Amino acid sequence: MDVQTLRLFREVAAGATVTETAARAHLTQPALSRALRRLEHDAGAELFRRSGRVLRLTPAGHAFQRHVDLALDQLDQGLREVGEIVAPDTGVVPLAFLHTFGTWLVPAVLRGFLSEHPGTRFELRQHGEAGLEAELLDGTADLVITSGDPGHLQLRWARLLVEPLRLAVPPHHRLAGRARVRLADVADETFILLRPGYALRKTTEQLCAEAGFAPRIGFEGDEVETLRGLVTAGLGVSALPLPHTAAFPAPHLELTDVDAARDIGLAWAVGRNLPPPSETFRRHVLATVPARFDRPQGTM
Repeated sequence: MDVQTLRLFREVAAGATVTETAARAHLTQPALSRALRRLEHDAGAELFRRSGRVLRLTPAGHAFQRHVDLALDQLDQGLREVGEIVAPDTGVVPLAFLHTFGTWLVPAVLRGFLSEHPGTRFELRQHGEAGLEAELLDGTADLVITSGDPGHLQLRWARLLVEPLRLAVPPHHRLAGRARVRLADVADETFILLRPGYALRKTTEQLCAEAGFAPRIGFEGDEVETLRGLVTAGLGVSALPLPHTAAFPAPHLELTDVDAARDIGLAWAVGRNLPPPSETFRRHVLATVPARFDRPQGTM
């Protein structure tokens, strides 16, 4: 039961076909099949059942997969730490973040950190909140910057700042000339929201519920700037953070009948000792971001 076979098992268990896995490992399909059969022999149970071109895990396979994932994650972390100890000034920080933060928060944080630690490299990934949680649980990211506490027992989250939300309306909307409005004032309008699975979608629905209505959804998107563009085009309204890049013609109005804001925080896995570069970056973020970015609402 060698490490390579366990890695091949994990890849097939994740849904890859034997053909794909064998090609990536530069093995023949029969060689991979034999390796998996040996693994089943060593485990003392059938781990896979064939379903078309794909192998599906048996109950025993699911149980085995959990322990293989833990073992390989620990091994990979150990190998990475050894490399970082050998070259501590050129370590890698695997960081994932909500794509909304890619235009303002993440670049500023990385720039500040790299000015003090220029040899550090970052592996960056962007996701919605569900994808960020998976990155931490799978061990592919050491840290994630996200909105709201994931509320997962295996994850720890620290609030960095509070970002205000505003009601974005089309430039020629009946409320466009106001500075402040009630969310209830647009109860009958079409809303443009992120797809389910994003925290901002859930927050918007909660705010509408507090204002006494359920939003009538006209469009759904995957990025805040797309939503902002659709609002500018006159296709509806949306609860959005203030733009941090180029100005948009769509007015962003303060909401007076609900507490419209979202938390932004840093998360990491409980019980996992972070490698030195990631731990250094974690401490830097916790120490510098609140002081630099958390300003009174309306000034961000």
